[in-house]
This record gives sequence, structure tokens and C-alpha cells, in this order.
Amino acid sequence: MAPSQPSSGDEEAFDIVATYRRLLSEDPDLTMPVAAIESLIVGLTNTPSTTVSETLDLVSKLTAQLKSGVSNPISLSAGTDLFQQYLISNLQRARGDFDQARSHLVQNGRLFIERAKAARETIAGFGKHFVRDGNTVLTNGGSRVVGALLRNAAESSNGSGRGSIRFRVIYVVSHSATGGSAEESETAANIAALRERDIPVAEIPPTAIAYCMDMVTSCFVGAEGVVENGGVVSRLGTYQMASLAKAAGKPFYVVSESHKFVRLYPLGQSDLGIEQNIVDFRTARSSEEKESAKDEGVADLEGEGAMSSRRSCTPGDELDYTPPRLISGIITEGGVLLPSAVSEELIKIWF
Repeated sequence: MAPSQPSSGDEEAFDIVATYRRLLSEDPDLTMPVAAIESLIVGLTNTPSTTVSETLDLVSKLTAQLKSGVSNPISLSAGTDLFQQYLISNLQRARGDFDQARSHLVQNGRLFIERAKAARETIAGFGKHFVRDGNTVLTNGGSRVVGALLRNAAESSNGSGRGSIRFRVIYVVSHSATGGSAEESETAANIAALRERDIPVAEIPPTAIAYCMDMVTSCFVGAEGVVENGGVVSRLGTYQMASLAKAAGKPFYVVSESHKFVRLYPLGQSDLGIEQNIVDFRTARSSEEKESAKDEGVADLEGEGAMSSRRSCTPGDELDYTPPRLISGIITEGGVLLPSAVSEELIKIWF
């Protein structure tokens, strides 16, 4: 039996991309995977469906719309894929009244969101033990979970907001050409919070990472996504920092919620599925001839479909891939994992 027409109409009326962006703007602490899950739950609530197949088809279409509507779908893909797997495994076991089962799943989905939001403080509790008295920590960007970890370490040992552990932080700060980016504001907030807690913070440009590495004790970075082989996709410059830390013999820790574990297996920087235009070769005439000058051999290998499926990343939001051999550990709300354990965690989730 074909799906009912009202369902299709309601589906078209609901704008999941706008909902996703609204949720992120309303709650600065919301991660992209959780915002994606919450958007899907809003879509399920606002769009009626009467069968299991209709519900799964609706979620699949909304997921495709969301992924195609944002420039960087890597992080949110972890959330949408996790929610789809949750629906499939539970709806197939549903018995009795479908509407009641569907409502129950939506309620459980909201419970998952609350737990995911609380994961950051749990991670901070685990990670603070990696920051010891006298350490100098190197970090980059405005990762909220890394900020929570460092604040927790600064406040440990007493309840006054100023702990007894004395450490220093070196923040790698990149200033965009336009200025006022979300990353810059998050970085500034993290730095201000640490200085308020009497933690000395130095700000350096990305070009000074190697210069400072001798005084660094350990490195902490956040992640857009933790991929199947234990590597991470994170903001541009993370791979550079990890390579320099490895060469200097400094431990390099990734701090990430487990809902950012994503089913992606990149072999290199060109396997992320997004077009970033970081390396942009030009000549005096190239601005007008950029498209026509594209290498024909590469175009033939990739094909028109592959090229059209690659999304262009927003300037300032560029990412890179850090392989697992450079990572000392991944600090999650479930504990500290070696990169080799990520595939096992994904198997638990999916199978």
C-alpha cells in the first residue's frame, strides 16, 4: 500500500536543515550529532506515519536532506546513522499499537539526547587526571569538551572554582580573514574561563607550534568525528600538531563524545567526501578559467556523479584527517580508549 498523501505533504513542509541550524544557534553547547538527532525527532513528531516502513523511509529522506543541506556532514552523520540504527533495531521488535511504540521511541530518543549532553562533564572527569601539577598543555581551536576538561582540571581539589593543580595552557589561535567566526568566539570563551581560574594561558599562531613543542607536556584536541580505524577528523591543523607531537615524543590525546564515532574509513586527506579547496593553484588568468582548467584525467577518474556528490566546505570550517598512529588515546565518557578499540565500539553499536 502506497504511503498516504498527507504524510508526503507534511514531510515537504518540514525543513530539517533550518531546524538543525536553529537548534545549533539556540544552544551553543549542542554538538552537531546531537543536533542532528534532535532535528530528526522533531521531524518524526511533526510528520505523521502509520507503518514501520513509512517511518524508516521518512527518517531516511530527512537524513539525506540534512546531509545534502550542510557543507560538512561528517560530524552530524554520526548522529543520524546512530539514530537510524536505533529505530531499525527497535521498530522491528515493536508489537501491538504502532502509534504507542512510535511515541515510546521518540521519548527514548529525547532521553538519549539528555544523556549525550551530559557526556561532556563525564569526559572532563576522566580527562582531568591526565593534567598534572606543573604540566604545560597544548591545544587548538574552541573545542567545548577540551575546554570542559581543562576547566575541570583547574577546579579540582577544592570547591572554590580555583584548584590546587598548577598548569599552563598554550592555545593555538587562528584568526580568520573575516573575523568573528564561531571558532574564534569559542576559543576566546575557553581562554577567558581558564584565566579567570588563575590558569596562565598563552596564545600562539599555528606557525609557532614546532617552536613551542619542547616546553609542552601533552596535547589535547577535540574532534568532528572519530573514524573506524581510530583516526580523527578535526579542524584544520590538528594533523600538523599530531605529527609534531609524535616527532617530539609528546602524548597526543583526542577528547570526544562516543556519539561522534562515525562509519567512515578515510585513507588520506582526500577521502573525507567534502571539497575544501585548501590547495588552490592559480595563475594570473586562473580566476576566469578555473573550472575549464581542471585536469581532465582526474575528472574522468572521478566521474560527474562523484564530483557532484562532493560538498564544498565553508571557508573557516576546513578539516583534516589525523591517522591513528599519531594518537596516544581517545578520552570518551566510557573511559580512555586506544585508537584500535574504536572499531570494536562501532561493532557494539551497529551489530
